[in-house]
Amino acid sequence: PWVMPTLLPSLTPSPLPPPTQPPPPQFTPTITTTPAVMGVFGFPAGVNPLTGLTVEDLTRLERRPVMVKVSNAPPSVRPQAGLSFADLVFEYYIGEGANRFLAVFYGQDASRAGSLRSGRLIDGQLVSMYQGLLAYGSADPQVDEVLEETLGDRAISNLEANCPTFCGRDTHSSPWIYANTASLSNYANKHGISNTRPPLNGMIFQSEIPESTGAGQKIAVEYSASRGEWRYNPESGLYERWEERRLNPDDLIPLTDQLNDQHLAFANVIVLFAEYTEFAPTLHDVEIWGNQLGRKALFFRDGILVEGSWRTVDRGQPIQFFNQYGLPMILKPGTSWIHIVGLNTDLSQPEPGHWELRFHLP
Repeated sequence: PWVMPTLLPSLTPSPLPPPTQPPPPQFTPTITTTPAVMGVFGFPAGVNPLTGLTVEDLTRLERRPVMVKVSNAPPSVRPQAGLSFADLVFEYYIGEGANRFLAVFYGQDASRAGSLRSGRLIDGQLVSMYQGLLAYGSADPQVDEVLEETLGDRAISNLEANCPTFCGRDTHSSPWIYANTASLSNYANKHGISNTRPPLNGMIFQSEIPESTGAGQKIAVEYSASRGEWRYNPESGLYERWEERRLNPDDLIPLTDQLNDQHLAFANVIVLFAEYTEFAPTLHDVEIWGNQLGRKALFFRDGILVEGSWRTVDRGQPIQFFNQYGLPMILKPGTSWIHIVGLNTDLSQPEPGHWELRFHLP
């Protein structure tokens, strides 16, 4: 610091010119913000709680989700219709080497969703948790009884409603019945079935990529006779689905939507490990409601893997997802495909970023 010099009393100093100094720099603070996590405190009006995306038609959120059973076997039923319009798709094992889908339509509707197939025991649990309407192609009598007991009149089979709700023809070998999801909502309203907007909070979303536990560019899930692969496309930031052709796991083709010929692509691919109980070759129960302590889960988004867990907190609330630290898992805004595999499923990593899952029952 500059100090005034000591002067003799008999001297009067001459004034000094002010020192020449550069002007002080103009400082503009840089404010760094972390994008808000969507869903922690609920969702703004018009935002779909199952995707974190704004919907074009707000009236679609003022109803229950429509959950449609969709076939994936034999290969002749592909490509399916409507899956590119679903917010969530659950995929699980149904026996004899086959798998099946349960597609959840909420933010969008599909004029044709299917082809439609029979209900399974797990459907009662999932539809209850997402408080939806179940559209299914009837079921085995003992399964039908459970579905009706669990869901009441919200379990709607193709035997109950005609076109335009369910349209097409059906034989055991050639299922070509499709559901119209908007018409299903109208059917519920017309027949006095409760169809008000349910609370669906539980999932959270953020565009910012979270901390990962590894790379995840390719995920393959094999259910004996069926193999599906997800390949990450860095240009779109989505995982694209490939499916075996003619039950040949080495011959894969893009899985498309027959409504628009688009390659199916999802923002999040989630793998949940759950306990399967086999009562018969094509009759299984899967423990969804009973998982209150948490089981293993794998989350893939943006080409990364986050290892975590999943659990159920209530029979009427969506599945809860947690990351490697036990905190709520942040999903990428967009649609999610959820595989439900058995606890004995083999998990391997043939090369970095490539994950193989082979389904096994106990």
